[in-house]
Amino acid sequence: MKLFFIGLLSGVISGMGIGGGTILIPGLIIFSNLNQHQAQGVNLLVFIPIAIVALITHFREKNISLKIASPIILTGLLGAFAGSTIAMKMTPSLLRKIFATFLFAMGIYEIFNRKKDNKNGPYD
Repeated sequence: MKLFFIGLLSGVISGMGIGGGTILIPGLIIFSNLNQHQAQGVNLLVFIPIAIVALITHFREKNISLKIASPIILTGLLGAFAGSTIAMKMTPSLLRKIFATFLFAMGIYEIFNRKKDNKNGPYD
């Protein structure tokens, strides 16, 4: 039942565009017998159908600028290949520490760099 709720929360967070892996990866490590590599692999597999649904929804709402997204997608693919190659050479313990540090840094950044919401949207 715990994994059901982790999946549900991860899906909601992913659909919002925040990144469900921030919930799914720690949840899988804590509540299952998966190591960091396995949890990240499951996260990537789960991400595909969730991303497709979220992409369709955001595309219909005209929340996607292809002009901005295209170069990010191309360089992101290169980065994903490089990052996955590097991650597979790390121990699960080191990878978990790096992931935790990243989440902590992003949380601190969000706390201290909050800006007022732009009511007109990001492309105005």
